[in-house]
Amino acid sequence: MRLRISAIVAGLTLLANGVFAVEPAPNGIEIPQGYKDWRVIGVSHRTDNNTLRVILGNDEAIAAARAGQTNPWPDGAVLAKIVLKDASHAAWPAAQVPGKFVHAEFMLKDAARWPETGGWGYARWLGAEQKPYGKDANFVQECHGCHTPVMGNDFVFTHPIVFP
Repeated sequence: MRLRISAIVAGLTLLANGVFAVEPAPNGIEIPQGYKDWRVIGVSHRTDNNTLRVILGNDEAIAAARAGQTNPWPDGAVLAKIVLKDASHAAWPAAQVPGKFVHAEFMLKDAARWPETGGWGYARWLGAEQKPYGKDANFVQECHGCHTPVMGNDFVFTHPIVFP
């Protein structure tokens, strides 16, 4: 009985602290740990769906972007795209600011693991509850199809910020 009560208390503590792991994408990719602490590589704004996007990179991606070595991106580079709805700043309505969180999506570069998609593994998690996107592993064909127009840029839409 004590063991059961201890397990319940531990579970409630984890729930209260938001520690439960996010379910992997249907293709087995797990949400990268610590991605919220990655650095910014670029930003974009989509007028077709009124979203702002912040593109983050792990250390390998940041090093490649700063060195201008992004075509191709090196194996081990991971790009995170944080998608947020547009919102107007309350004190300055002409300014667009991040609104509601829409989803987080990732591209992981590993040419040997994903040769059929240009060396990229794709994954997306929807909403604040971070629900994995896709019914099965074939969802990556949708992702890769969207990225095909930029195959000459290693299938990446992002233009890294060039700092002076």
